[in-house]
Amino acid sequence: MQAMSYTRFGPAADVLKKVTLHTPTPQSGEVLVELAVSGVNPSDVKARSGSRPGITKPAFAQIVPHSDGAGIVVAVGDGVPRERIGSRVWIWNGQWQRALGTASTHICLPSEQAVTLPDNISFNTGANLGIPGLTACHAVFGGDAIDGQTLLIQGGAGTVGLLAVQLAKWGGAHVIATTSNNRMRAAQTAGADVVLDYQAEDLSEQIIDANGGKLINRIIEVEFGLNVKVDSEVVEPNGTIAAYGSAQSMTPKLNFGPLLFKAVTIDVLLIYLLPNLQRNIAIERLHDALNQGAIKCPTAAIYSLDRCVEAHEAVEAAGRDGAILLDLQT
Repeated sequence: MQAMSYTRFGPAADVLKKVTLHTPTPQSGEVLVELAVSGVNPSDVKARSGSRPGITKPAFAQIVPHSDGAGIVVAVGDGVPRERIGSRVWIWNGQWQRALGTASTHICLPSEQAVTLPDNISFNTGANLGIPGLTACHAVFGGDAIDGQTLLIQGGAGTVGLLAVQLAKWGGAHVIATTSNNRMRAAQTAGADVVLDYQAEDLSEQIIDANGGKLINRIIEVEFGLNVKVDSEVVEPNGTIAAYGSAQSMTPKLNFGPLLFKAVTIDVLLIYLLPNLQRNIAIERLHDALNQGAIKCPTAAIYSLDRCVEAHEAVEAAGRDGAILLDLQT
């Protein structure tokens, strides 16, 4: 099989190399998937660059990156129904705590990590459902029902944010999103009721005004460290901050008092570790939303496997309008 891999941390152009590897044989409980598309996420480029806190060298001698993807099951191991062969699937946790991810023509992994993809859903969309889709879905619905509530989605124009906006609207919520000034249209198109400039000096006041003078029950947070002050000002007592990122401030300082006296729940999300029950609920909700035409997964650019370096650089550049994918069939 053909793959992109790295053996050391560093810039994409320095460490990513195309290699030929032995196509694995599925063991008991596993499936072999011939991949059509691989999704490139910020976590993939951070892992490759070595920027994760406390990690000084790759966990394996050779790593094929990327955890998301979609394709067709071409072989199964013992204990897996042969009827799975030929089925269209999308992948979650492809490279989580494993050496070989989805930046490859094939991947072998436990059968449950290859989720049957509805016939009406494209492989490109399937490659968005792992990290972005499950993160957005669990962040939005991880608490109680949201019908009739107001959700604040900080970073509502990012890949996860756009999905969160759509899912929140599908779930019956009133949605306030924050974005940079030049990304507002994307969040509006996704369905946000109100879109605010996250750099506004009076952002807290604008958020509360946009909610009719009331505080917010649930906040979906992309940059916890940068935004916790605003979040603590606008969240209601017993409300929740569901934080899935804090890339620009990984050692945040916060004023505990305002959070304490509102009894705020800070729910830190790492989708790789989502328990099976919650993951299955999120998968079912994603499929329901897709089948009802409630969400679209925009794609910013598609690269061939040979251009994986450019794909990583596109993710690092940020500011894109959708996912970055690898086409593994060209």
